[in-house]
Order: sequence, then structure tokens, then C-alpha cells
Amino acid sequence: MAFFASTILVVVWYKFMPVWVTPLMVSRCVEQVGDGHFPSLHHSWVALDKMPAEMPLAVMASEDQRFLVHHGFDFDAIQKAVKRNRKAGRNKYGASTISQQTAKNVFLWQGRSWLRKGLEMYFTVLIEFVWGKERIMEVYLNSIEMGEGIYGVKAVARENFDKSVDELSRRDCALIAATLPNPRKFSSKSPSPYMKKRQRQILTQMKFVKWK
Repeated sequence: MAFFASTILVVVWYKFMPVWVTPLMVSRCVEQVGDGHFPSLHHSWVALDKMPAEMPLAVMASEDQRFLVHHGFDFDAIQKAVKRNRKAGRNKYGASTISQQTAKNVFLWQGRSWLRKGLEMYFTVLIEFVWGKERIMEVYLNSIEMGEGIYGVKAVARENFDKSVDELSRRDCALIAATLPNPRKFSSKSPSPYMKKRQRQILTQMKFVKWK
């Protein structure tokens, strides 16, 4: 009872309050210290209506095109991923929705275990029920890792584009979204030819995605 009460309370709290720090941010800082570096953390909160309208479109086009129609889990994408993974060998494909990624980043530790996956599902259901889609998107775009020590769209606009968040162009938004499968490997500051190709693909997909 204490577990359920405390988790529901914190989810309700974050429905209204900014998420200033997440377990992912803490674990990355610990990793940096362990590697002998001074911890680097760039993160600022910005309301969803202060972001470019293209930013939600870009991450939906890249990460979760059925975001507005599923209830936290995209079972069609899961089935496709299972079929592809049977033939993929070591290169496994995921099917995590934006809701699942938000639940994992805000409430849970990194890693792969049945316990963590079960809790991810639990928190995904909670935030879908309590927060709704707009709040999930707002928290996601403010907390997602977007580069080494960079979290959220406001920080990446400043650090990688030398712009304020409202100055980001449609192409900038697509490039940021292109990094999200692995933002520590792919850079929106110094994009490779592969990243530019992904950017063009996302720009095309954005034409077929609706946010509101």
C-alpha cells in the first residue's frame, strides 16, 4: 500500500511540477566521475507551448508515430519488432513508445531486468492515466537525453545550436530527433552523413504526422 500510495503521489506531483532531475541524469554524472571527469549536466525546463510546434512532430515521426492513438504501448510495433528480431541476430530492434521512454527516464534506473521492465509498464499506465498526452510529451522533451550531459530541448538548443528554444527551425528539430536512438553516439552539433540522411527521412515523415 505504501508503494502504490507513494508512486501515485509522485506521478500526481509531476503532473503539475517541472522535473528538474531524473535517475538517468544522476547515473550519467556518476559515470562521468567514475571516468575521471567533472560531471557535466545541462538541463533547463521549458513549457511545451514555448517550444516550436515542429519539435513534438519530429520526435513522433522518429520515435513513435502512433503516440496519440495508443494507450502507452504500441502492440503493432511490438509484433513487428519481434518478427524483425528473429532475423536480426545481435542487432535487436526496440518498440518502446514515448510514454514508456518517459516513464523509464523519469522514474527508473537504467538496465535490463524483468523487475525494471515491470515497473516501466506500471509507470507507463500511471502517466497515461494521470498526465495525458500533452504532459507526457512536455516531460519527455524536457528530460530526454539529447547529447553528452545534455537533457531536454532547451539545453540542446543552447549547447548544440547556439539558439534559444523558440529559434529552432524545422530542420533543427528533425536533426535533434534523429539523434534520439543513441544521443551519446549521434551528434546534432556535428552531424555525420548518416545523421543528415536520417534528418531528411524524418522531415519527410513529419508531413504525415499530426500533433494536435
